[in-house]
Amino acid sequence: MTPSAASSGPGAPGLDIPAVTVAPGSTATTSLTVRNDSDIVEAYNLKVVGDCASWTTVDPPRVSLYPGTSETVTLRLEPPRSPEIRAGEMPLGVRVLPTEHPESVRVLETTVQVEEFHELHTELAPRRRRGWLRGRYRLAVRNQGNTPVQVGFTPGQAGEELGFAFSPAEPKLEPGESTEVGLRVRTGKPAWFGAPVVWPFTVDTAESGDQEENRQDETTVRAPLDAEFVQIPVFPKWLLIVLAALLALLLAWLTLVRPAVRSAAKEAANEAVQPRPTPGGEQGGQSPGTGPGGGSSASPGGPETGGAPGSGDDGTAGGDGTAAGGGQQSSETIDVQTSGGETKTGTYKVPEDSVFEVTDIVVANFQGDEGLLTISFGDRKITTIALETFRNQDYHWVTPIKVTANDTVTAEVTCSKPGTPATGQRAQGCHEVLNVSGVLSRTTR
Repeated sequence: MTPSAASSGPGAPGLDIPAVTVAPGSTATTSLTVRNDSDIVEAYNLKVVGDCASWTTVDPPRVSLYPGTSETVTLRLEPPRSPEIRAGEMPLGVRVLPTEHPESVRVLETTVQVEEFHELHTELAPRRRRGWLRGRYRLAVRNQGNTPVQVGFTPGQAGEELGFAFSPAEPKLEPGESTEVGLRVRTGKPAWFGAPVVWPFTVDTAESGDQEENRQDETTVRAPLDAEFVQIPVFPKWLLIVLAALLALLLAWLTLVRPAVRSAAKEAANEAVQPRPTPGGEQGGQSPGTGPGGGSSASPGGPETGGAPGSGDDGTAGGDGTAAGGGQQSSETIDVQTSGGETKTGTYKVPEDSVFEVTDIVVANFQGDEGLLTISFGDRKITTIALETFRNQDYHWVTPIKVTANDTVTAEVTCSKPGTPATGQRAQGCHEVLNVSGVLSRTTR
């Protein structure tokens, strides 16, 4: 296109720019002629302003002209294929700034016609549903074109077994707008037994109205979306197997088990009603174990009864030598304090004629000392534990450990490094406390 020239005051350029049409995603060019009508050499800086500035360039962006001369520059328009570039007319401005006379700056405006483009993006989720009669799906539709559209949906299925319902049926979308459409798929009749039935179907998204029918834009051609509805039977296969097994058990009960149970019950009832013979009837009805005077033939606890249960021949209590009553619950504490690098022992001695049955031990390392602790019952070493592995430790026995008379419960402490108690100051030595609990019983000689 050839622009017409326009005159201006001193130092101002003569310029003009025609209108232009451009399609998003493509390139269009137009020209602009700049003429120097002043009487001096002038340089002009050209810059695009307005809504088209982000995707329009000037080549060259600066020209220098002698008086009475002109030069043509090229405007290159490259709008992106985006919903943000709306279809329709957009203003285009070019600011021409003279270097010597900046007060003579001019902004030339013209019109850019942005063509329409149409693009719909649709997603269907989920692609597979299971149900007795119906399934629900979601259609996410987005208008990625640059003009408002009204969207319609066309379902497809090989037969006529499925019914379809869209909500909303024909949504209207502005450029860049998206919406979610609900799709309900329903079968005509239920499946009572057998394997699940798979119903494949498609959904095609298109612009509704006369314009879509007449448009030959290949970008509007979209492949239909594939999906499936799996109709499950009302009575699954495993339920039929369970019912058959229950029926077989019922028949077995009626034919085999129930007659046997009834026969056994009848025999037991007959036996219960039969009269039983009276013991001692041949001796005139005397009760067993009685003489003519009605007395017992042996006195309780006499020689013929063998004496009291659990007694020995000498009349002392039987068992392990402990007195009857089991002794008393007893608890003893062993406190051991030792310096670093030394070993010290604390003991508890079982009294004479006594047995200490130990059931519980509680060890306290409240300072957090480091070293070793060995616990012994008489000559038996019970355990050796590292002090740094615990602050409080307890042991319990279901079967008590017996410590006999004059034996000792020993706690041997080897102090490697004293710990720090709750006061925050490091201790001078190690300090461990051992509590031993159990039953202390007296023995008889």
